[in-house]
Amino acid sequence: MCRHLAYVGPEVRLGELLVAPAHGLYRQSWAPRRQRYGTVNADGFGVGWYAGGDPVPARYRRAGPVWADLSFADLARVVRSGALLGAVRDATLAGADAEAAAAPFAAGTWLFSHNGAVAGWPGSLAPLVASLPPAEVLALEARTDSAFVWALVLARLRAGDDPGRALAGTVAEVAAAAPASRLNLLLTDGTAVTATAWGDTLWYLARPGGGTVVASEPYDDDPAWQEVPDRTLLTASRTEVLLTPLKEPSDTLAPASAEESRT
Repeated sequence: MCRHLAYVGPEVRLGELLVAPAHGLYRQSWAPRRQRYGTVNADGFGVGWYAGGDPVPARYRRAGPVWADLSFADLARVVRSGALLGAVRDATLAGADAEAAAAPFAAGTWLFSHNGAVAGWPGSLAPLVASLPPAEVLALEARTDSAFVWALVLARLRAGDDPGRALAGTVAEVAAAAPASRLNLLLTDGTAVTATAWGDTLWYLARPGGGTVVASEPYDDDPAWQEVPDRTLLTASRTEVLLTPLKEPSDTLAPASAEESRT
């Protein structure tokens, strides 16, 4: 159910991370190796990146499969960035939202992606609608579970939560309302990457030339890839990764502070 990848580090061509690797996000659109739910990710794709010192990212999104878009292959060959987020989508339910439903979602300096599905959507999250201002509900970019989860995360960010608390709190809130949900969330502001492993695979890689990649699955067979345990919050800079266990919804919404590990 979708694959995504985020990177912060020295400038690279987008294609170096998304297209060129033997098992990169491009290939994961039709042949993922570790995807537990679904088989292909051909219901849209997107990439957001930061360039030229501008804190607001650019985005390129389409409704169809990434392999059918020759313009993307050309763009990825030449565009360079020190921070990006890319995703390929396997739709949970059929819909008419087209590229608006494709990650990354964006607001201000933020890029966001959701790998997973909300169980019982949309009815299961109806009680959470009241937690959002009506204007934000009406402004949802797409009528999908991922877009709604993004609205919940964004509301926390705007209320002053740091990225880790915003993701951890949202995961706890959604998991309490829809317990069988898979909530691997990915968030970046171009300086750091924050992610959750909740019901699906998540990995990270410290690149030899510098920089950190966080992804649904490894894009090559480098033994340096590290798998993130389930129920974990990940925070990554260009040089460091911090893993914090997440508590179940019955506990506090804040991420656990004990048993933290640094790599």
